[in-house]
Amino acid sequence: MNALIVLATVVFMELFSVVAHKYVMHGFGWGWHRSHHEPRSGWFEKNDLYAVVFAGIAIVLIYLGTEGRHPLEWIGAGMTAYGMLYFIAHDGLVHQRWPFRYVPKRGYLKRLYQAHRMHHAVHGKDGAVSFGFLYAPPVSRLKRQLQALHGGPLRERDAATVQQDEPPAAP
Repeated sequence: MNALIVLATVVFMELFSVVAHKYVMHGFGWGWHRSHHEPRSGWFEKNDLYAVVFAGIAIVLIYLGTEGRHPLEWIGAGMTAYGMLYFIAHDGLVHQRWPFRYVPKRGYLKRLYQAHRMHHAVHGKDGAVSFGFLYAPPVSRLKRQLQALHGGPLRERDAATVQQDEPPAAP
């Protein structure tokens, strides 16, 4: 049962993160998140404060659960697991904050990488697509959404990322 609580919390956190990313980080919380959409200088960015806040909540839940308020410790463990997956997939794979670089060539990781690149194809907080961190909608759908939102093609460097995965258009 505890493992199920952890797993359900990881799934819930992705759903929660989509909503928080779209409406908080790209809304009233843009002051912290803006740093994530600008070139980074140094190891950290102001956006990392979101991770600190959620880690603090997870620590409090784990503490309360171990003090007898079950199953809060397992919810906190699920939040921690989600944070680890976020760090690996988002900070490491997509944003290359590791000491080595890996760009996926196929499959889910490539789609995740491309979807997040498309999220960053937009300057500013408005008009972005793909707000998930572990789930990535099909790249062709995201491309259509961006074109509909912005009335034209993507910036050239981001369009190149998308075109790797799509067959050439029929004449």
